[in-house]
Amino acid sequence: MKRIMYCLLLAPLVLMMNSCLGASADIMMRADGSGSVTLEYRVSQMLESLGRLDGNEGSPAIPVGKADFERSIARIPGLRLSSFSAKEVRNAAGGKDLVTKVKLDFKDTAALLAFLDSTGSRATIAREGGKNVLRLVLLDLVKDAIDTDLLSLLQEISAGYEISVSFTAPKNAALSVIPLSVPSVRIVQQGKKVSFAIGTGELLGLKDGLTLYISWQN
Repeated sequence: MKRIMYCLLLAPLVLMMNSCLGASADIMMRADGSGSVTLEYRVSQMLESLGRLDGNEGSPAIPVGKADFERSIARIPGLRLSSFSAKEVRNAAGGKDLVTKVKLDFKDTAALLAFLDSTGSRATIAREGGKNVLRLVLLDLVKDAIDTDLLSLLQEISAGYEISVSFTAPKNAALSVIPLSVPSVRIVQQGKKVSFAIGTGELLGLKDGLTLYISWQN
């Protein structure tokens, strides 16, 4: 289940283990701290085929089954699985992707953070200047360092896949990225719904790491 939680945080460790991957997380926050998060991620069928070559037919490369989510959610108070679906779709290269979509309801921010990152190192929420601030570390150079040759391979096979995060607040929100200058990024910085998107390969190639900060008022 650790792989799933990394995927929810869009961490490159998952990309390294499950190379052909795209992921999105759409968080909706209410004024009382409850809300929902809708997750969608794509795994290339090519990856699934490679996983079967070593005799692991019964163990998919990434655990995408409904039972996987239910087992982990049961350990977190205040978290509930609202919906789950999985289907195959055509990708831009003419192959097939397994697309998994999950919606979770959380009772409070503690439940959300416990699911995203139980260690508290990649996802935190703090009160700063009268506002709530969600910090999401998408690329930590210390923890996510990738060998140069492997990086080139991952960038090549991740072409066409994207990483995105969106956040809907009770009132207007603001999104910022550190470092401030990141190429090939699409951002909506202000509004009730803010968002960030970048190609998987572009994310892996960033040399200064990448952290999102989303602030809002209740």
